[in-house]
Amino acid sequence: MNSWANVKLAIRNGCRVCSGTVTAKNVSLSKKAFEKFYCNLGTEQKRTMKAKLASATTVCLLACCLVSRAQDAPVAVPTAPPPTAPAESAPTIPPPETPPPGETVTPSAPAPGAVIPYIQFQEIPLTSAIENLARQAGLNYILDPKVPYGQIGADGKLTAQPNISIRWENLTAEQALQALLTVYSLQLVDDPKTKVTRITVKDPAAPDPLLTRIIQLKHAGVTNLLGPVQTTFVDKRSKVVGDVRTSQLVIVAPEKEQEMALELIERLDTPTRQVLIEARLMEISRSPSTVKGIDWTDTLSAQRFTFGNGISSATTTTTSPGVSSGTTTLPGGRPVPSSSSGTSQSTEITTESGGLLAGLSANTLTGLTPGIGFLNADGVSAVLSFLNADADTQVISTPRAVTLDNETAILSVTRATPIFKNTAGTQGSPGGSEVQYTNLGTILHVTPRISANDNIWLRVVPEVSSVFRTVRKTVASTINEADEYDIRKIETQVLIPSATTLVMGGLMADSTKNIYSKIPILGDIPGIGLAFRHENKARDKRNLLIFITPTIVRDNDFQPAPHSSEFLKTRPTEISSAIDTTTAWDSAKPYDWSNPGATPYEEAVFDEKAVEPKTKSVKP
Repeated sequence: MNSWANVKLAIRNGCRVCSGTVTAKNVSLSKKAFEKFYCNLGTEQKRTMKAKLASATTVCLLACCLVSRAQDAPVAVPTAPPPTAPAESAPTIPPPETPPPGETVTPSAPAPGAVIPYIQFQEIPLTSAIENLARQAGLNYILDPKVPYGQIGADGKLTAQPNISIRWENLTAEQALQALLTVYSLQLVDDPKTKVTRITVKDPAAPDPLLTRIIQLKHAGVTNLLGPVQTTFVDKRSKVVGDVRTSQLVIVAPEKEQEMALELIERLDTPTRQVLIEARLMEISRSPSTVKGIDWTDTLSAQRFTFGNGISSATTTTTSPGVSSGTTTLPGGRPVPSSSSGTSQSTEITTESGGLLAGLSANTLTGLTPGIGFLNADGVSAVLSFLNADADTQVISTPRAVTLDNETAILSVTRATPIFKNTAGTQGSPGGSEVQYTNLGTILHVTPRISANDNIWLRVVPEVSSVFRTVRKTVASTINEADEYDIRKIETQVLIPSATTLVMGGLMADSTKNIYSKIPILGDIPGIGLAFRHENKARDKRNLLIFITPTIVRDNDFQPAPHSSEFLKTRPTEISSAIDTTTAWDSAKPYDWSNPGATPYEEAVFDEKAVEPKTKSVKP
């Protein structure tokens, strides 16, 4: 009876420890058959059978313990290939070897952070799984007494814990441990001082802890990503701060929001494509003019006539008392002038002749003054012109620039023109003038944007400006002058393929100026009238053509410059001059007699050995 109980106990223990590898159904031995067989045996046979049963029970228990030990560690098993693909086995981790008696062997764990191809636990306690994953993750941990699994409770008994069965692929040990703790409402709390992580119960009402992560940007600017990253945050405590100097983002947020922000950054932080802008600005101008005929403007435009020989003006001077009649000698012998009583008068007549003041004057004594008058005029003056003039101008500019996608490139060929700004003076401050400059010429603004099919959307704004004339106006009895400008501008948006030329025209200015002058009636007589009329014709025509070729720059378009280090060692190209500064005849520097054999500056050559660091030998 006792032997049958031992057999049943061994079978029951094997079923529990081996997780179903040995079951009672596999044993075809009944109790009655065993008792009948046992009673027919002799004493010596019964003793031998008991020894064999004890040995079999010991071996069974030892085998079950080894199986349980092997199941505690995750084992990578070959992955079953799909039915249509050729059979390929995943990397297999060899099973742990059986340690010899009296010796303990620790299974080798993968490096922390390494991806484990296959993780499988089957019906093992929760704490054993946590211990195994923490060991492979290289994590020092301790269970909080509040954890209700696998610890001694208040009643002194070991609390029950669930047995888990998991099967995961391609996860790190840290990820597997974090997923396992989350299922059972547990969390990891790091202690930076002791470097020991505490596994404790997670409070359902407590918010997720904030984590800090620094992300190094590769291509995008810090200011461009602050706005999009901030929109991914739901927690009010989350925030993102940018460091422009190092191009880094500091994200403080729960782990879930950090993963969302990181995914967004990876999609936005991509290399910005570039576009090569090649432009050709061609301005053609022609200014023909013709002047023919006789110009009588100086004679008949403002002819001045004067009649007479001058204008007379009289000045009368009255002196009181009158003119002295002689001298009187005083008793002391000093003479003094003696004046007569009354007053004396004198009249002076002045005549101005010629010019605009010529004319006649009349008096009551002699009549006209002067007695003879003349008729004066400016005279006859004419200008004969018979000349043709023509001027052709062609200006070609070929600027090139590389710009980022959706960034504006400015190509300009201009000249700075001064603008004077006058300030009127007041009682407390004097007036003054200020000079400002404005760029006049051709300015081209190009903004490319690359579409998904490698077409280029272009926003082109060409502007052509020049000084037309100077305008003079009188304001508050003050004559003011200001320049008047001609500005031609086009703003357009086009969509063209890469490496295709866009031609823009129409920025044309055509001005015609005709001036005619003639003497009435005489200028209309056939033949003879050519001597009494004059004509001045001029035409100024300008046409600007703009050729723009945008090309998407590929990665293989950039090539390192050969001998780039040697370029820094080369001397700049000097313009040849007739002055030889190395000779005493043309040089203004005093001759250095202390070093007569010095190499001239123009003949100096870069010596690499002179800049090499000198090594000092150290004596042993």
